[in-house]
Amino acid sequence: MVAMIVLIAIVLLILFWGVGAYNRLVSLRNQFKNAFAQIDVQLKRRYDLIPNLVETAKGYMKHERESLEAVIAARNQAVTANAKAGVDLGDAAAVRQMAAAEGALTASLGKMFALSEAYPDLKANQNMMQLTEELTSTENRIAFARQAYNDGVMQYNTSLEQFPGSIIAGMFAFRAGELLQATESPEERKAVKVTF
Repeated sequence: MVAMIVLIAIVLLILFWGVGAYNRLVSLRNQFKNAFAQIDVQLKRRYDLIPNLVETAKGYMKHERESLEAVIAARNQAVTANAKAGVDLGDAAAVRQMAAAEGALTASLGKMFALSEAYPDLKANQNMMQLTEELTSTENRIAFARQAYNDGVMQYNTSLEQFPGSIIAGMFAFRAGELLQATESPEERKAVKVTF
């Protein structure tokens, strides 16, 4: 009888341990998904600002049509890549593609701002000044949201790799999250400089 009670107690302990480990992994996964959602909110804000910025610049930068179209094309690619990554954050290729598209958008914005330096009337335009201020603020928010996301992914991935999480992760097919990293291109690694 005592052996049966001990056996039941051991089974219950293992069961509670397994449920606790599983719930911790689910909680950590949901935290990094929420962190990605916060990035998504800021990226949407950024994507919404860019067409207004380009429209404002068009009136002044008539001879720079190619650069302005490159910004819009990069924005559209970033929107598509972000949507694809948001569907499955476990898809490492989609997250890397999103990071690369965001890097390309940042580079094209940087080129546009560099070209805008040659247009003093554009720099003095109140609407342009307000839009660049909002874009700068949004870029800072994106950076903080990416940091929170990477922290969440790191904590989740660590729990997946450590015992006992590795056992539960294997049993229930938990997949590691992909960190958002800077791209390899030196051009894309440069920060957007917004000065007016």
